[in-house]
Amino acid sequence: MAYIRTKLKCEIKIEEIVTIHYFEYMKNFEFKGESHDFWEFLYVDKGTVLVQADSRKYQLEAGNVIFHKPNEFHAIKSIGDEAPNLVAISFLSSSQAMDFYNEKVTSLSSLEKTLIAQILAEARVTFTTPLHIPSVEQVILSENAPFGSQQLILLYLEQFLIQVQRRLLTEKEDNIISNINCPKDCLAKSDMFEQIIQYMELHICEKLTIPNICKVFSISHSTLHALFQKNKNCGVIEYFNNMKIERSKEIIRDGNMNLTEIALFLSYNSLQHFSKQFKNATGMAPIKYASSVKGISQALNKTSIKNRTIE
Repeated sequence: MAYIRTKLKCEIKIEEIVTIHYFEYMKNFEFKGESHDFWEFLYVDKGTVLVQADSRKYQLEAGNVIFHKPNEFHAIKSIGDEAPNLVAISFLSSSQAMDFYNEKVTSLSSLEKTLIAQILAEARVTFTTPLHIPSVEQVILSENAPFGSQQLILLYLEQFLIQVQRRLLTEKEDNIISNINCPKDCLAKSDMFEQIIQYMELHICEKLTIPNICKVFSISHSTLHALFQKNKNCGVIEYFNNMKIERSKEIIRDGNMNLTEIALFLSYNSLQHFSKQFKNATGMAPIKYASSVKGISQALNKTSIKNRTIE
């Protein structure tokens, strides 16, 4: 049998990493701006910021991301009621597919947020330079970095960019199909539902009520209920509470807050209320979930140390 090789195409290839930052800024933070000859994206993990990109201005809230093409001037200013947490990742790529990201501003899906978290996690063990210092203009590789950590950063970043582009292209195609096959009122309801989901994502740390959502989108209680029953087969607040639980699980895995801080961050009435909601949704208490995640992490670390010792 004669085997024939197939060369696979790489749509997006990252040639070099410039910086990877996770900033926890003060409430009155302002960055006057700069431009440089490489790509950069800014993801808002918390808070609200005003971003200038050349002559354009955008208000970004938690869950939003903006892409800056090479040599595009960009500046940032905090304008919200809380201090912002921002992720900034800059890199070199000559891939033609990167043209898609010119002037792109969007909200991220849970998968895309997870990929950013994985990039940050690998960066913390790959570089000796801290992620939170803005003046760092070059990352320094650690001599004790785990095997493959540099490559994983590239892979996660490439996967992130591919995932975002796929999703946005699919949404665009879905809208075109809807325009052809759906009556106007059907299309309007579909668009409204997506807008409500985005609104929930942007206000995940707040207490949302059905009257509040109805007022924002100028719809009746019955219409809102019907939208969620049709698209998610559940109630509005039930879906929003599940979003909060998923967000709390991400925060627990990240390890930057204790359970009391998470309950406060996500606007639960108390730690007890948060624990009850978490257990109802997942079948286990948050402290047990945190312990299981910690146990897995410790086991992986021990395995990694053992492997390095054997080597």
